Amino acid sequence: MLKVWGRKTSINVQKVMWVVGELDLAHERIDVGGAFGGLDSPEFEALTPHGRIPVIQDGDTVVWESNAVVRYLAAQYDEDGLAPSGAGARAQADQWMDWHATTLYGDFISVFLGMVRTPPSQRNHGAIAQAAERTAEHYACLNAALAERPFIAGDRLTMGDIPVGATLYRYFTLDIQRPSLPNLEAYYERLQTRAAYRDHVMVSYEELRVTD
Repeated sequence: MLKVWGRKTSINVQKVMWVVGELDLAHERIDVGGAFGGLDSPEFEALTPHGRIPVIQDGDTVVWESNAVVRYLAAQYDEDGLAPSGAGARAQADQWMDWHATTLYGDFISVFLGMVRTPPSQRNHGAIAQAAERTAEHYACLNAALAERPFIAGDRLTMGDIPVGATLYRYFTLDIQRPSLPNLEAYYERLQTRAAYRDHVMVSYEELRVTD
């Protein structure tokens, strides 16, 4: 049985669990990280060199790094589905996964950490506002692309939607200024119709919130 190590409130674990839910894969999720600890246990350290979640074990195959896990599960269990067939089609999904990692995520997570993981009295509101503005600019790029198609790589959900889509629940529920991006908002509404998205991504992050 597929094993997934990681707590459900981790956005990187949520990416993996969203795929697991979409594909209805039999699995066991093991709570580690955050308040659960366990990252320094011999069992977990034997699976990954960097001690971070998520990690999966699928038979004899162990994969870490969330985007790599998403790619693996899609290719292993949904070829020509979540994993588009053909180099060109696959690249359309891959490029947005890499865009998420190299362009969007750094600014997005700065906003989230500033607004949720930092006590109100210690927040650098100027830095948060600047990161939020850059995040909105990144989402505007995606908004323009979504004018031509309903999903990241075409007319159906693929692995390319998973990393970017996983950020949207937090983005749209944070107490920040957001510009109107109609295509992005419609895309988020489409994602919310999917049971796996609601179950595994729309997870309250209140337990992560740090207060004074």
